[in-house]
Amino acid sequence: MRRGFPLISTPLGRPPLTIPPGRKPGDGGPAVVLVHGGPWVRGGHWRWSPMEQFLASRGYLVVSPEFRGSAGYGLAHERAGDRQWGRAMQDDVADAVRWASGQGWADRWCIAGASYGGYATLMGLANDAALYRCGVAWVAVADLLLYVGGSWWVDDDISGSGRRHFLPERVGDPEKDAAMLRAISPVEQAARIRAPLLLAYGERDRRVPLAHGERMRQALRAVDRDPEWVVYRGEGHGWLKQETRVDFARRVEAFLARHLAP
Repeated sequence: MRRGFPLISTPLGRPPLTIPPGRKPGDGGPAVVLVHGGPWVRGGHWRWSPMEQFLASRGYLVVSPEFRGSAGYGLAHERAGDRQWGRAMQDDVADAVRWASGQGWADRWCIAGASYGGYATLMGLANDAALYRCGVAWVAVADLLLYVGGSWWVDDDISGSGRRHFLPERVGDPEKDAAMLRAISPVEQAARIRAPLLLAYGERDRRVPLAHGERMRQALRAVDRDPEWVVYRGEGHGWLKQETRVDFARRVEAFLARHLAP
């Protein structure tokens, strides 16, 4: 096993792991399931993975599942995620956590991710509350009806053809599937989120506009679950500035130390 980079495996095998120094199966300890964005991309590659390495350097095992819907493992695996946001795709993430726990790799968990991974973080806290002590979500899709349907009042970069053809097929139709989308939309499920949560957004994000975060924060506050909250000025869908990356890493480190410390 390699400690320097994630272990990449197929969806039919074990999920990729990034192992902190000295951790062995049976040791237990704290872990983070890190859900990749997209979701229609391959999450794991044989290359430097800064968030995985940062978390492992702080003593956390990292599990990076290639849930259904992920690209790079065949079309059948990717299309198995169609219309499965918050459902079977979410179950795959939970199954990876249960597998690693069953192998003795970890005994307490946080869920984390950006963009779709942020969405999966929010829905993981709602659907599988017993699995996770906390969550870290950044640039997270939080309002699915806004995401698939758009709004005159919220500027984003999703094309009209994407909303007419791609998103209804892959996620759901904002009119025909409105009830389903509400059932798997974090802003509609905020009352089910009880664990501590760190939310971070970019002020200029046009892929997942700040409105997603503001609506999620408002929904959580309405049920007395105020999250930790940060908005980075001048940032978009991801952190480009060095000072932002350092600040966010420090916030994540402090957050995990409070809620998941070794």
